[in-house]
Amino acid sequence: MSRYEPAVTEAKWQEAWHEAGVFTARRDAAKPKYYVLEMFPYPSGRIHMGHVRNYTMGDVVARYKMSCGFSVLHPMGWDAFGMPAENAAMERGGHPKDWTYGNIADMRAQMKPLGLSIDWSREFATCDPEYYGQQQAMFLDMLEAGLVYRKNAVVNWDPVDMTVLANEQVEDGRGWRSGALVERRELTQWFFKISDMAEELLDALDGLKDWPEKVRLMQANWIGKSRGLQFGFDLVNAPEGFDTLEVYTTRPDTLMGASFAGISPDHPLAKALEAQNPALAAFIAECRKGGTTEEAIETAEKLGMDTGIRVRHPLNPELELPVYIANFILMDYGTGAIFGCPAHDARDFEFATKYSLPILPVFEPLEGAYPKGEYTPLKSEPVRYIRGFAGETVQTGEAAIAAAIAVAEEKGFGTGVTKFRLRDWGLSRQRYWGCPIPVVHCATCGVVPEKKENLPVRLPDDVTFDQPGNPLDRHPTWRDCSCPSCGAPARRETDTMDTFVDSSWYYARFTAPHAATPTVAEDAAYWMNVDQYIGGIEHAILHLLYSRFFARAMHKTGHLPAKAIEPFNALFTQGMVTHEIYLTRDANGRAVYHLPEDVEELVIGNQRIVGLKGPFWNIGEGDPEGLIERLRAHNALVEIIPSAKMSKSKKNVVDPVNIITSFGADTARFFVMADSPPERDVEWTASGAEATSKFLARVWRIAHEISEGAGGEASATSGAEDLALLKAAHKAVEDVTRSIEGFAFNKAVAALYGLTNAMSKSSAANPAKRDAMKLMAQLMAPMVPHLAEDIWQVLGGAGLVVTAPWPKADPALLVEDSVTLPIQINGKKRSDVTVPRDMPASEVEKLVLADETVIKVLAGQSPKKLIVVPGRIVNVVI
Repeated sequence: MSRYEPAVTEAKWQEAWHEAGVFTARRDAAKPKYYVLEMFPYPSGRIHMGHVRNYTMGDVVARYKMSCGFSVLHPMGWDAFGMPAENAAMERGGHPKDWTYGNIADMRAQMKPLGLSIDWSREFATCDPEYYGQQQAMFLDMLEAGLVYRKNAVVNWDPVDMTVLANEQVEDGRGWRSGALVERRELTQWFFKISDMAEELLDALDGLKDWPEKVRLMQANWIGKSRGLQFGFDLVNAPEGFDTLEVYTTRPDTLMGASFAGISPDHPLAKALEAQNPALAAFIAECRKGGTTEEAIETAEKLGMDTGIRVRHPLNPELELPVYIANFILMDYGTGAIFGCPAHDARDFEFATKYSLPILPVFEPLEGAYPKGEYTPLKSEPVRYIRGFAGETVQTGEAAIAAAIAVAEEKGFGTGVTKFRLRDWGLSRQRYWGCPIPVVHCATCGVVPEKKENLPVRLPDDVTFDQPGNPLDRHPTWRDCSCPSCGAPARRETDTMDTFVDSSWYYARFTAPHAATPTVAEDAAYWMNVDQYIGGIEHAILHLLYSRFFARAMHKTGHLPAKAIEPFNALFTQGMVTHEIYLTRDANGRAVYHLPEDVEELVIGNQRIVGLKGPFWNIGEGDPEGLIERLRAHNALVEIIPSAKMSKSKKNVVDPVNIITSFGADTARFFVMADSPPERDVEWTASGAEATSKFLARVWRIAHEISEGAGGEASATSGAEDLALLKAAHKAVEDVTRSIEGFAFNKAVAALYGLTNAMSKSSAANPAKRDAMKLMAQLMAPMVPHLAEDIWQVLGGAGLVVTAPWPKADPALLVEDSVTLPIQINGKKRSDVTVPRDMPASEVEKLVLADETVIKVLAGQSPKKLIVVPGRIVNVVI
């Protein structure tokens, strides 16, 4: 019997699956469907262990559902537009398209050896004109339906990449790619009206029962529903045309603590003042150099300039408050104007302290002294109001807010309003490598949609990246065109779409990936919704929220059925694959990181020695101190940082291709399923991979021993052993089935380890072992499909194991004949006893009294009481 050779076996079975077309998804009215989808990857050029874990999880589910009789859709595509390709073109020369498609080819070649049950015939990349052309068609439909509009907006502007950045692409006030300080800039932008659906998107979260609670909460907070007061301050000494200053506040109960009013640098009043006051204009220009993210605003110094304008307090018209232009107020939040209550808001407190403004507490704690600085308790916390609308009283912030709104409405100076934190989705990006926005700007007709028969509006190939900015702006033969409406000379829109648009509907395109329309009604009706979606928690807000919006927009424009407005029935967010970080220090003490393959380790007793590979490992046996000194002398003794996220910069990455080459795909698949619950991080270790490989080889060896007749024929004494093994096999069927259904893949692996141990120890006859091992092959098939096929073939299974029906556990074989009862003595567990399940209580009593621990505790005495609770416990009272 030769040893198991994954390189040979895995290639053979992948070819067999391909020839049989077993993973080609087909609409079949006679079968229930199941759509499993992992978040598709960006083609960076290399797959990593996170990819292996993510796609193996989906593959386990897809293969299992296929065995259960479902028609399964399990597709793959590439999220292929974006700045990295442009950056690569600028840094290395070449074209983003060549870089992208080259990376796709490389990653596809790396992924296929994993043996994933993917229908590769449905593969597409979002940079394919066939894909983004349909995206353009939907844009036009949404424009016609009023879901898209254009307006001036203040945006995050990266002055190096020369493009708009989403708030999430700004890190510490800098562009996520360039590292340049981000500026505010007002541009004319295209927007999706996602805010119109804020209430619906929020309410529908309650129905997503198979989504993680954490993700639903994150989305709810992002949508941010709040009840507040909108009112107008009367302006004093303001420019002509400005009589009131509209303010929205979620804390109207603190209005009596107002000491100033503030407006955004982009507020219409600020712009009017800017034109008249050079000092204000200079200050506003400085404000616009700051970012627009909440993080940037929180961390930046709070700056303001007194405009000289005043507002009258609505509850005390004799009180006038100064109006400041302040850098921490954004135009697209509320009304772009606030009143400042420094006693109960951290930013207002910082601002008031800097500019020596009054700090007037409105409420105080029920117990203890008023805290130093601002005091901002939870709205649900009772406090004592000392400047409240109803005088001195104890109530929660929630009650006081409601009372304040009621007073404002009664007095006629304000109205209770419900608002949402969610803002419309700005989709314009000033870059080349994205989906062109299909409109034309005509001097006569204005903004004109491109005709659908002219789609796709293709990106031109002949562009250069030798200067900053969008190459489309300086490409006259592409940019200059004729108006689709009047035929006069016109200019194309040179902005492209945010890449979040590309990934917000790809799940729907997979149902009919080659159609001449965005979707096909019959295919969408059959395949939608995605039954199981799998991806990282980092996509909990934007990608998932935008996808939910897009599904609704696609339904409104006739591209998806009503059932698909929530596109993902179940969501699973998997943990990361981590690895130790290895480092040495240079002469200046700075860390120098090393790849795992550049490191050796030796364990002597309980001591683990890790160092760089080299000749200094030649030591005498049992001389760890000598080895450590030698490694230290060569600066080769390695420091270890425990399990951390794999990072190229820290060099703690493990190349899946190397693992597959060394151990086979099944080892990589089984390891990432085995070592940790799938929602938690899993640490990759060389020893763990080796142990997994040895286990799979052991299973293969047992199967071949059975195929060669080990165990002999049934005998008079083998009946009990046969039954015991059969019971163990059916218990494994029950456990693996339940574990896969419950996304507890590590428990499924544990059940397979248990069945393997039972088989290796069993004295059952060969026919029983053969039956058990065939069940084992079926149970292993979702996780280690190549080995499972090999075992299935060796043991004479019909056809391919991937197409064999999933086994069902026999309930009669799941009933345990015996039960283990804990023995409590005076309420404390001291021992246990295993008895036949139907043993009479009187017989159980005899066995308990014969237990060594009970005899020792009784010391010759008789118990006062001995109570047997059948099937549960025995209580002994002495």
